[in-house]
Amino acid sequence: MNSTSTTDRIPLGMALIVGFCLTAPLLDVCAKLAADVIPVGQITTARFAVQTALMLPVCWAMGFGLRLPRTLWWLMALRAIFLILSTYLIIAALRFMPLADALAIVFVEPFIILLFGKWMFGELVGPRRLFAALIGFSGCLLVIQPSFAAFGYVALLPLGTAVSFAAYVLVTRSLRGRLHPVEMQFQTGLVATIMLVPLMALSNGTGWDTLDPVWPTGITWALLFGVGFFATLAHMMMTYALTIAPAATLAPLHYLEIITAAVLGYLVFDDIPNGLALWGIVIIMVSGLYVVHRERVTARGIPAPIEPL
Repeated sequence: MNSTSTTDRIPLGMALIVGFCLTAPLLDVCAKLAADVIPVGQITTARFAVQTALMLPVCWAMGFGLRLPRTLWWLMALRAIFLILSTYLIIAALRFMPLADALAIVFVEPFIILLFGKWMFGELVGPRRLFAALIGFSGCLLVIQPSFAAFGYVALLPLGTAVSFAAYVLVTRSLRGRLHPVEMQFQTGLVATIMLVPLMALSNGTGWDTLDPVWPTGITWALLFGVGFFATLAHMMMTYALTIAPAATLAPLHYLEIITAAVLGYLVFDDIPNGLALWGIVIIMVSGLYVVHRERVTARGIPAPIEPL
């Protein structure tokens, strides 16, 4: 009975992850548009402040306490710091880079987690997955190369996002089962906001391009709200999708996010990845899908079919 009900819920999980892939790039669009007039640090702060404001009534309605257990303070602080870094770096990159190019580089994050798991935590990782990770990184270099020629060091910022987000995922793993997903979303937003608001206050009037806040006007208010709203909505859909369907089932669908980003980049900014970057994106996607396949084979304990020489 339990297995049947779980199977019945898999389509819902798949629908939620597709919703994530359609929604998450919208926050990137809002951030890229806002970055023309709003400092990157202020956009990052708005992302977490809006998340906190949106999740607070949800926590109250679900009867969750708003206090974080002391035993989780350091883990939540680390989680917030890594998510702040990943958010700040991708928004800084999006000021100059096309959506699809930046996001494709970020998608080396699963390979980074794979390598972290092997070399830092002693997880068993076969040679095929290691080779796929290397191929994925080579695809990343194909995307970075033309972007570096056009934008300089900015092209490396999404790689920093990938490393930061990989660390964020690893910290999140250690919190699994210790906080409800709704509580985790609220507490992460709250801790990040508490860290960022004083930094924005101290930066006021300094003239620092990426931190000195400015007063939003007109549509920029809506863009700042959109960054936080779409981030909250997308991450809640992903969180709940992972609670009702196996990660290995959902992972291949996650690559739809690159396609959504490419379409939105073309429609909103008239951005089209060049030939070299496009090949890199394809290589990253194929390598990632192969890693997912090998994860499934390993998890099931089923030997892979003999491949032709």
